[in-house]
Amino acid sequence: VQLQASGGGLVQAGGSLRLSCAASGRTFRSYAMGWFRQAPGKEREFVGAINGGGSSAYYEDSVKGRFTISRDNAKNTLYLQMNSLKPEDTALYYCAAASTLHAIVTIEVLYWGQGTQVTVSS
Repeated sequence: VQLQASGGGLVQAGGSLRLSCAASGRTFRSYAMGWFRQAPGKEREFVGAINGGGSSAYYEDSVKGRFTISRDNAKNTLYLQMNSLKPEDTALYYCAAASTLHAIVTIEVLYWGQGTQVTVSS
């Protein structure tokens, strides 16, 4: 599986962005998918995850209520809608695929996409 993330950019605090992650292959539905982020000088951290069918999602506490993860299995695409953005959300955002939702949360990732930069100005 190859993953291609896009949609990052520069936005003011309080603004919104939607990230996309396009996946290759016919088995997209069989993977749990997730988003991670890495700020300069910090470790990569979990942001959110969604199961293969799209019925269950899980979020890191700091983004709950602001970020929404979704997927369109017909289009082999994962999304991250980010609202009420804060300067501390500034990071390189990565999409990832794993065998299960639990595996995403525990960073047992099978495939990583390249990052897309999100910068939130104050």
